[in-house]
Amino acid sequence: MIDLLSKGGPLMWLLLACSLLSLGIFAERFFFFHRSTINVSEFLQGLSNLIRKKNYAEALHECAGTPGPVARVIHAAVIRHEQPRADLKEIVQEAGQLEVPRLERYLSVLMTIAYITPLIGLLGTVIGLVDTFVKFSAVSGQATTIDLSQGVYQSLITSATGLVVAIPTFILFSYLATYAKTLMHDMERGGIEVVNMLTDRRGHDEDIISFEEAGRERASRRAARK
Repeated sequence: MIDLLSKGGPLMWLLLACSLLSLGIFAERFFFFHRSTINVSEFLQGLSNLIRKKNYAEALHECAGTPGPVARVIHAAVIRHEQPRADLKEIVQEAGQLEVPRLERYLSVLMTIAYITPLIGLLGTVIGLVDTFVKFSAVSGQATTIDLSQGVYQSLITSATGLVVAIPTFILFSYLATYAKTLMHDMERGGIEVVNMLTDRRGHDEDIISFEEAGRERASRRAARK
């Protein structure tokens, strides 16, 4: 390994740093996404029971104790459960927009590494070839096939290394980007369903109140007739 780094030139150390950085970012994002993933269906089912009982304090406690962006988006809606439906939808959208940068953090760095490492490798190859031909021309102006092939071999090491770093990095980026989109979908689903829970329950309560008021009005009219 050290021999390849020395043969490939100083740009090999830059490629090694890029590979270590991409692995570090992947590890950090993977564990972050893993901690943020919850069973949305079960979570919403538990909240539905609490909201049905108008136990909003317990619902807020459940949201606060659950990690991840889905719980934070739902918490933003539950804490303002008395707002009209249109306002609740805006609250959910704003909370989701605040969570998106957290999910996409460092992903652009991975994409940049996947793009530039092949170019760094190509640059190292070009520099190595130029250095090889300059050496041969300075010494005798002639070079054997063995000497030339050895110089080309050393020059191509950086190109191969650049591709070795870029291909896995792009795969890791695609995996994390898909993971982030899944969490965004869960946020959208959780936000829509919690808004429906809050507003549908409110409408149901209003219908009950209207029915009771109508019953009292009918009873009062009957009493007036008597």
